[in-house]
Amino acid sequence: MIHNNILDCIGKTPLIRLSRMFTDQSITVVAKMELLNPGGSIKDRPALYMLQEGLKSGLIHKDSHIVESSSGNLAIALAMACKIYGLKFTAVIDPKIASANLQMLKLYKANIEMVSEKDQNGGYLKTRIDTVQRLCRQLPNAVWINQYANPNNWKSHYYGEAEEIINQIDRSIDYLVVGASTSGTIMGVSRRLKEKFPHLKVIAVDIVGSVLFGGHSGPREIPGIGASTVPALLSPDEIDDVIYVDDYESALGCRELLEHEGIFAGGSSGSSISAIKKLIPTIPSGSCVLTLLADRGDRYLDLVYDEEWFEMIKRRHFNKNHLNQENFNLQSVV
Repeated sequence: MIHNNILDCIGKTPLIRLSRMFTDQSITVVAKMELLNPGGSIKDRPALYMLQEGLKSGLIHKDSHIVESSSGNLAIALAMACKIYGLKFTAVIDPKIASANLQMLKLYKANIEMVSEKDQNGGYLKTRIDTVQRLCRQLPNAVWINQYANPNNWKSHYYGEAEEIINQIDRSIDYLVVGASTSGTIMGVSRRLKEKFPHLKVIAVDIVGSVLFGGHSGPREIPGIGASTVPALLSPDEIDDVIYVDDYESALGCRELLEHEGIFAGGSSGSSISAIKKLIPTIPSGSCVLTLLADRGDRYLDLVYDEEWFEMIKRRHFNKNHLNQENFNLQSVV
């Protein structure tokens, strides 16, 4: 088949059993390879779907100037899609963006607005959104896609990879383990899969320092997982459990995925891998666990796969755990 353009190549990603990493044959761990989308991430799906639905509704037209806040992957996906549709695009980003993502946006000739001030929770999300709203008042024909509240975000995953998974898998799925950020992915995939597998348990993966599920705000190094502000799309009542990982555990998960499975994946994938390792001892024999590997590892060469950075967060991880243990011992004595 010859496709008309790069956007026609979005989706139809394969499922892979992670049998070399998770060797217990009584538990099946399956990964949806979203990193194989042409833009390099799962965000290709909502970028295309939100643009298409906006064009159908008339919200977006040929003279529209698309504006969106992004930690990197959605910005790249929108830059790619806007290039095909002939639309102007401005990405509002923050200093946490991976250097590879920033360079890709420049190569796509996207307009870039970098924020510098952190919000009240120590992140950049609220600052980015404020900047988007200001640009929409200033730029002619500006349209904010608004991935944080646009229902077409979660619908892209409901009708996209979730439907594909149902058609691809030959057994029941017991646990869905997915990293949460804007929450479009976990909401859309879980809603469709629960229709097919009503017993499914939805496990959100959040990172230490994120406030999504009531956690305490704190420093986070890996983009694409967690948030400093709770997005409108998130419905906590639909989540059965939350597993927290930190930056070190996420990076370690990425490295173990590469070592055992040969899969070069990004930060949120490592977060999910580490969460699954925590989950497995608590679930029944015979269970099937599904996760999504959201983006490629080449965008994290200066983070997850950089030795100096890895050693820094490793020290931070063990120092914090040692301090927590000392505090616990002191409280026990008192």
